[in-house]
Amino acid sequence: MNRTAIALFVAATIAGAACAGVKRPVVQTTPPPPGASLWVEPTDLAARDLYNGPWGADLAPDLWDTFTHVATKHTGVNLGMTVKDSGGREWSVKQAFPGGLDPEGPVEVVLSRLLSAVGYHQPPVYYLPAFRLKDDWGIHIEAGGRFRLKEPTLKYLGPWKWEDNPFTGSKPYQGLIVMLMMFNSTDLKNSNNTLYERRRGDLVEQWYAVRDIGAALGDTNPLAPRKNHVESFERYPFIIGTNNGQVQFAYNGWYKNLVRDRITTEDVAWASNLLGQLTPQQWEAAFNAGGYTPDVANRFIAKLREKIEQGRSVGARADFDPAKQ
Repeated sequence: MNRTAIALFVAATIAGAACAGVKRPVVQTTPPPPGASLWVEPTDLAARDLYNGPWGADLAPDLWDTFTHVATKHTGVNLGMTVKDSGGREWSVKQAFPGGLDPEGPVEVVLSRLLSAVGYHQPPVYYLPAFRLKDDWGIHIEAGGRFRLKEPTLKYLGPWKWEDNPFTGSKPYQGLIVMLMMFNSTDLKNSNNTLYERRRGDLVEQWYAVRDIGAALGDTNPLAPRKNHVESFERYPFIIGTNNGQVQFAYNGWYKNLVRDRITTEDVAWASNLLGQLTPQQWEAAFNAGGYTPDVANRFIAKLREKIEQGRSVGARADFDPAKQ
């Protein structure tokens, strides 16, 4: 066994051991505190801009700007850095190299667009295919990726736990998990969830958001899952059946406690009907925002819409069997 294989095996073993101790979520019976929310009903869904996202074009990074290096990321599997633009705004950059093993940046932008469109809170994220960087070696062109703005009206309060939060068991919470299953999201650890304090004038809210969501659109294999890989995404199933109204997903990652015998056919129908309201133009805009070419985007979109229709079928029947469809 070579060093790379050994490292992957050790990492997978550690992750598996950690996940084995994750508690199953307990349904909350008390209402969330005032000002706290996971989801807000999208009353204007058909009019939402999935290219620029909920924060709009005005906050987007400028492709022609020169960004100044602040710090390099030294943790995780994805290359990245913190930079400042010419206006002094600070950005977290998750780079995506063509043909790289972990091209999460484009995925994160697309999923952020889709989730925010249907009512889930998201920070301002954008995609640049490349950018001009000024550092100790001068000015040069860097591979682009996901740019997340350090927005002054959003204060980071720390992570929140899937198994212990004010919304566990609610329809938006259950529906969020369904959507993440649709996206083949693999990295569902608590540290990827973010609690924000959102200030708008005298109004102070608490936003529960899933933030680092780039490990998706591939397969959910527990050892070195593929991400942003359309062939794997097309092959991988979504729902493998139901049992007494509980949905059985094809998810094979480390976080099965979040989904095993916890998601109902009604939850799947709720999420599927919500995503199913997006127009073809909105789907295209979301993938365009992540820098996808039309041919690849169309393949991802076709598979996602297939999953939505399967979810609707599951919601209409309590004894769904995909083999009989």
